[in-house]
Order: sequence, then structure tokens, then C-alpha cells
Amino acid sequence: MKLSKKKLLEMYKTMVTIRHFEQSLSEAVAGGTLPGFVHLGIGQEAIHVGVANALRETDWVSSSHREHGLLIARGAEINRCRAELFGKIDGYCKGKGGSMHLAALEVCATGCNGILGASQAINLGISLALQRRGKGDIGVAIFGDGASNRGEFHEALNLAACWKLPALYICVNNHYAISVCFEDSCATDDIAARATGYGIPGLVVDGNDVMAVYEAVTETAKSIRAGKGPALLELKTRRYKGHFEGDPQTYKTPEETAEEMKNDPIPKFGKQLIEQEIATEQKLKSIEAEVEKELQEAIEFAENSPYPPLEEIFTDLVYEERSAG
Repeated sequence: MKLSKKKLLEMYKTMVTIRHFEQSLSEAVAGGTLPGFVHLGIGQEAIHVGVANALRETDWVSSSHREHGLLIARGAEINRCRAELFGKIDGYCKGKGGSMHLAALEVCATGCNGILGASQAINLGISLALQRRGKGDIGVAIFGDGASNRGEFHEALNLAACWKLPALYICVNNHYAISVCFEDSCATDDIAARATGYGIPGLVVDGNDVMAVYEAVTETAKSIRAGKGPALLELKTRRYKGHFEGDPQTYKTPEETAEEMKNDPIPKFGKQLIEQEIATEQKLKSIEAEVEKELQEAIEFAENSPYPPLEEIFTDLVYEERSAG
């Protein structure tokens, strides 16, 4: 697909931004300044950027606990994202969501989710609402290969197919569900093959190729918007970090990790841009310097943002008071 030089460079910059943003989180965890569980998608930037750029601004996305990058690719500000992860009042959820429940409704992102497989069921409600609204928007659920083995996956695809919902289900197959490799947990070579059982399209895509992801999502979304019902995409990739920060990854050999990183999506895309004379090495270096400057500003923003006051503890919550009787 033909994209403008400006658009391609924007996509590259977003990939670099996501990588630097998440590397800074890794450093913060190691330094003891960011507590709690943090799950990073370093190595999966092509998926976040390819998916986000193929969607309309009015499409909705729901994701797993490893998709900070997706929200950034959708247009969420990195300063507010970082503030949220550090529990600060200026974060998107006033510091109450943190890493595993980061959400940015203003960019139609219901957010990350700490419950395995939850996004698949949540997307049913979103897609049903979008279908009734009738404006051609779609609901997108992103989840990992581990979540595809849960009941929610099959229930969601079955009901979405029955109702012909405008729903796109994207499985990010990074080969490991915590510490269990794909071959030991799945009886099929491709998760996308399961789409046949629900009478919907299933497609396997190279998740380390941002343009392949962009094209697959664009074309699949056209079919869904035309009222042909849901679809399943399997984007094959690898994560370079452990399941969570602090995971020693004893289930992987150093040789396996080194082999994975040979297919790093960022230098891969950068090389394509240079070969197509869209950018020079100097231009790519200047983009990286620009990103680093913006990241430092985001770090300062989060550091200067206060923690939410105690009276905020019950705001933005939906709860019901019941009598003792």
C-alpha cells in the first residue's frame, strides 16, 4: 500500500518512541522507582504501530497487559502514560490504573487488562454497540497466545460470528505464555486456523513487519466494515523481555534470544526506509534524538506530577450501597 513519506516516518518515530518509553520503564523497575508488576512489549512495536495506523480514530481497541505501546500508537501522550504508570494524578486514570489497567478513552482505547482473556469478551459488548450505532466503526481485541487457549476466546469468536459483529480479534503470538512455549500449549501450528470452526476468516501475519501488519489489518477491516462479520488475525512475533520485569527467563536459552533479536522490527523497518530512499541514516538518528528529548520531558512531567489526594480514593468508581437487611 502506498503511504506518504511523512506517514512512514511518523510510523518509524512511533515505533522508536514505544521502544524508548518501555526501556525507560525497565530501567525504573531495576532502579526500584517503579513498583508492582510491569509487562513490556519490547520487540512487538511493529504490531502496535501497524494496527493503530490501519484503524480509524473512531474504532475502539481493548488489549492485554502488554500493550502500553498500542495506546501510544493510538495517540496517547507519553507524559500522561508515564504519570499513570507511576500512580500520579496527571495520568490518564489519575494514577489508579497503573501499568496493567492503563486506559485512554479519549483515543478510543478501553485500555490494558490484568485479567487473561478479558479483552476478548469486553470487545463483544463494544462491537455490539458499534454495530447498533451503524457508523462503520469496529471493535478490536488484542490478546496473547496464552489467552487464545481460554474459554473466553472461543465464546467470544462464536458469539461474534453468530451476530456478525464488526469485531476484529488479533492474537499476538509471541511464542510464550508466561514460561510455556507455544508448541507445548497449542495443538495447532497456527492459532488463526481455529477461525474455520466459527466460519470466519483467519490469517497469519509476520508481526515483525510493520507494513505487513498495516496491510493485513487494513484489508481485514474493510471486510468487517462491509458487514461480513468478524475475523481473526494471528501476528507472530517475539518479546525480548521476560513475562514481567524481573522474570529471569530461565525457560529460554541465550542463543534463542539472540536469534529472536536478529528480526528486530525497528532496524528492519529503518533499513526498508533507507533502501527505498525515504530516509537516510542521519535522518533516523535525528528521529531517535528527538524521541529521547521527548521522553526526558515525559519523565520530568511524571516526576513533578503529585500523587492523588486521599479524597480521590472513591471518585470515578461505580458502586452500590446495600442495606444490612
